[in-house]
Amino acid sequence: MADKVPQNLAHHARLDPWFHFFLLPVFGLMVIVALVHLIFHPRLHPAGLLLVSIAALVAVFKIRLYALKVQDRVIRLEERQRLNLLLPEAMRSRIPEFTERQLIALRFASDGELPDLAERTLAQNLAPADIKKSIQSWRPDYWRV
Repeated sequence: MADKVPQNLAHHARLDPWFHFFLLPVFGLMVIVALVHLIFHPRLHPAGLLLVSIAALVAVFKIRLYALKVQDRVIRLEERQRLNLLLPEAMRSRIPEFTERQLIALRFASDGELPDLAERTLAQNLAPADIKKSIQSWRPDYWRV
């Protein structure tokens, strides 16, 4: 863990090099090449190649989005449990009022500041970006893909 860069508002987004710098460019380029090939050789085979190329690019995006959605569901569950442990009794009944995006943003708040920030989030209906800007003691999430 010593090689991990501390996270904060400016440095918490994460890029997956294999996805962002290899898969997307390769499949994107494949669609462009198939389109150019179809333009210069308008026949059934190049049209099929373009269709398969687009389908492959869409599949890459969908596979990535499915994994992110599963992570969001796990984060939502973890944060609801964390809120249940850290919030005062009077606030626990309001946990279902948080949106998925708010819960995902709240995961970065330290245990000490979470109760106040959670109460403020519900009172002011804070957007995820505003929640992250309000965090003083950042709790890193190195597992997010």
